[in-house]
Amino acid sequence: MIVIPMAGNSRRFFEAGYTRPKYELPVGDETLFALTVRSFEHYFDDERFVFVCRGDLGAEAFVRAQCERLAIRHWQVAVLTEPTRGQAETVLLGLDRAGYRASEALLIFNIDTIRHGYRFPVECEWADAYLEVFSGTGDHWSFVEPAAAFTRRVARTTEKERISDLCSTGLYHFARAGDFAAACGEAMDGIESYRARWSELYVAPLYNHLISRGMAVAYHCVDAADIGFSGTPAEYEALLQERR
Repeated sequence: MIVIPMAGNSRRFFEAGYTRPKYELPVGDETLFALTVRSFEHYFDDERFVFVCRGDLGAEAFVRAQCERLAIRHWQVAVLTEPTRGQAETVLLGLDRAGYRASEALLIFNIDTIRHGYRFPVECEWADAYLEVFSGTGDHWSFVEPAAAFTRRVARTTEKERISDLCSTGLYHFARAGDFAAACGEAMDGIESYRARWSELYVAPLYNHLISRGMAVAYHCVDAADIGFSGTPAEYEALLQERR
């Protein structure tokens, strides 16, 4: 199952003068939504896609039309009526509304990132979970600390705390959706301390719950050229320039 949370406020885009949510914005003949979802075109016939969106702004009708145009075989829209405390809670509520099996594999991806030609990395099949990273600069990412230089095993993850140059692309995988749900539940049980440290319920720090239980978490490193970011107006406008 591939879950794409898209219940954010698009605040920076509205403040910059855009009148629609960022995922609706055009990029050539397509929308940013379509380009993002096409990252997983290889799985359009086989995987279930769940889009978690707000109940306003006509999001449900937009997603429905886009999925039909993209010819995704199995898809659902999970509509939220209240704000959440972060991406992790958004995903958890989406899972509950869509219905899921605890043993079902779960992949989470941002709606404002393009991941060219994604395929599941076979070198991560041994892991209970993995997250995708690239070598980057800045401290505004989620980060991975490797357990050792000779392994792809993760020692810990952080949010906006630079512990290495391995920055998350926003792609998160759990071999069992139930593991994600349990980790998210633990974080929500201690929500005040969690938010005091991370500010909101991000997905990346949840991997620490799995690691603390002795589960194997891996990271998969990709080239920065494999990723297109469009989460800010500047990134979106740069994407438009690249496509001209």
